[in-house]
Amino acid sequence: LRELNHELRLWDVLVDPARKIRVGNKLYFGDDDLVAEVVDNTTSRGRTIRFLFDGDDEAFDRVIKKLGETPIPKYINRTVKEEDESWYQSLFAKNVGAVAAPAAQLHFTRELLMRMDIKGIKFAELTLHLGLGAFREVEVEDLTKHKMDSEYYRITPETCDTVNQAISTKNRVVAVGGSVMRALESSVSSSATLNPGEGWTDKFLFPPHNFNIANAFITNLHQPESPLYMMACAYTDTDFMDEVYKEAIKEKYRFLCYGDAMLII
Repeated sequence: LRELNHELRLWDVLVDPARKIRVGNKLYFGDDDLVAEVVDNTTSRGRTIRFLFDGDDEAFDRVIKKLGETPIPKYINRTVKEEDESWYQSLFAKNVGAVAAPAAQLHFTRELLMRMDIKGIKFAELTLHLGLGAFREVEVEDLTKHKMDSEYYRITPETCDTVNQAISTKNRVVAVGGSVMRALESSVSSSATLNPGEGWTDKFLFPPHNFNIANAFITNLHQPESPLYMMACAYTDTDFMDEVYKEAIKEKYRFLCYGDAMLII
């Protein structure tokens, strides 16, 4: 689920079985603790719903937390633990709205951030509301025909100042995760610096692509036919990434979310 508008209580959700969930249908959660109306179709399995709830925001959030659970990916193949509420969350998270946690950011602990701060490493934050598009396999031979789901991003002037200062002094700019990289590449100026702004991006980064902002990239190990894998190939080289993944399989590295990450320089 992804919250679109907290005030109107609009959410984008995946539904199953999708063919039975139509615009105008009412959905009931728990012992009628929550009722929602389907207001639009988004994708074949996606719907926009509006929760019909008379209480205030705090009461609404309590009911959501009571009925729901941390949405860890199904391939983890276990029941949700209490620890997942903190494990499956980025330390940088501040705003509600994403459908999933940025996996590459899960490797950053408070202890690691303190050590990086001591070394003088600066953090420039941006807002990401991740969607499901980055996790879907590409099913077309012609990559220009693949349509990414849009993701919302917001880049502040303060973040741009930090990043552009690093670019001008020839310091390293590290993109932590594919959605960060996509947002950066969606907000590039004509002089190859970062622009402030916000909006929705459906940019699909695949070989060949000249990256403008980040000269280093942290990303997890992904499924071979996924857009995230293709982004890593575009950032380096397809043959090189093939060798990297063979080594990862040989050494039994962990793939996907809760898995291992790599730093590409």
